[in-house]
Amino acid sequence: MTIRPLFAFALAALLSALPAAAFAQNEDLGSAPPAGGELETVQPESSEADDDGGLTGSVSFEGSLDDLSIAIPAFAAERDVATAANARGTAALGEELARVVTADLQNNGLFDPTGPDALPRPSYPQITDPVWSLWNLRRAEMLVHGYVRPRADGKLIVGCYLYDVALQDELVRSGWVVPPSDWRRAAHKCADLIYSRLTGESPFFDSRIAYIAETGPKDNRTKRLAIMDSDGANHRFITTGRATALTPRYSPDYRKLMYLSYVDGNPRIYIYDIGTGRQTLVTQSENPTFAPRWSPDGRWVLYSMAVNGNTDIYRVSANGGASERLTTAPGIDVGGSYSPDGSRIVFESDRSGEQQIYMMNADGSNQKRITFFGGRAATPEWSPRGDQIAFTFIPGDFNIATMSPDGRNFRKLTDGWQDEAPTWAPNGRILQFFRTERNTGRTAIYQVDLTGDNLRRLPTPVDASDPAWGPILP
Repeated sequence: MTIRPLFAFALAALLSALPAAAFAQNEDLGSAPPAGGELETVQPESSEADDDGGLTGSVSFEGSLDDLSIAIPAFAAERDVATAANARGTAALGEELARVVTADLQNNGLFDPTGPDALPRPSYPQITDPVWSLWNLRRAEMLVHGYVRPRADGKLIVGCYLYDVALQDELVRSGWVVPPSDWRRAAHKCADLIYSRLTGESPFFDSRIAYIAETGPKDNRTKRLAIMDSDGANHRFITTGRATALTPRYSPDYRKLMYLSYVDGNPRIYIYDIGTGRQTLVTQSENPTFAPRWSPDGRWVLYSMAVNGNTDIYRVSANGGASERLTTAPGIDVGGSYSPDGSRIVFESDRSGEQQIYMMNADGSNQKRITFFGGRAATPEWSPRGDQIAFTFIPGDFNIATMSPDGRNFRKLTDGWQDEAPTWAPNGRILQFFRTERNTGRTAIYQVDLTGDNLRRLPTPVDASDPAWGPILP
């Protein structure tokens, strides 16, 4: 049995195993990622039940959320006209919008939605005046209505409403102005609106994932930087694959992508500015640098650097300048992740003789070990909520686990053969990671919630590893 080692503890192996092509190019950028500009929010039409635009009523449902029946019929079109978002017109686009909302709510494991293909389509006036008897007969407890309307400038207005069927009342509504190319973002915003209203949690559907796309045989993989929406749509390759890319990270404001590249023959960290297309080195050191992480405010970059056989964690300004060394213990210190307030850093180290997770203050002081579960622990990442740390737990196989920042409340979430490198959803309630198949070396991105019960594989056009979940888009 061959187990693929975690990156930071296999640096020498990776260097020796890289294909010659990885050292032959000094430019590897392909297509530019989308800018992800801010969407304009509008207040959609009022219903008779609510003329002030605020929240009304209360959810009448008293069971568990996974029993909550939500009807999501096709979004109505004020008139069926041509649109660049769908070759069949705005009526067909309304169906697609509802399908995306349904898939978002279905895939997180909390709800039981019924989508537009199994439901009658409401008329445009019914969007703000639902036929309650119809939805009562279908035993819907919640009802999502929406509409799509073209503007004279070519953009689309998408409205979204959530109703409590038992109370016959509107719970929340919102709307967005989007260019045709961003129609899926409006659907994700609608799903976020519903999720937040029903759970009281922060949303996460309108976000993007950066990851490493892998192709080729297991002993000679081509690894490209790629991005996609949180549901796997709008996929795009960012690098060509002429140089191996690893460990991507979105900046907190989505304006930059940071990743490890072998573009000049050595492992180095680059920051790619999405708006300008400019790519810069994080540090000019000739030593191997890897395992990059942003600070929560985007001002600092944590990274690891190997010097004379010893690997330590450093930090440097995101704008460049001198680096500050934070760890000095013999061995390998790597994978630093900031707490949401930026005051502490969690990292992995083998200073005890095997991989374990440690904590320190942001200036490198007060370093202490926090994992004592039996087995190894690696690749820690702090939850955006600050209440948990996700990591790779290695009692033999590789699994995804969580714990409190003090090292207590251990919980194993997966039971795969090789699951590693967790990354948090923006709301801190769902994790993504990548799984390697036994014998084949093929990789895929999976997602699991904090119960460990709702596990699913994300669709990607090729094998996938090293996911990094970005924040909610503006």
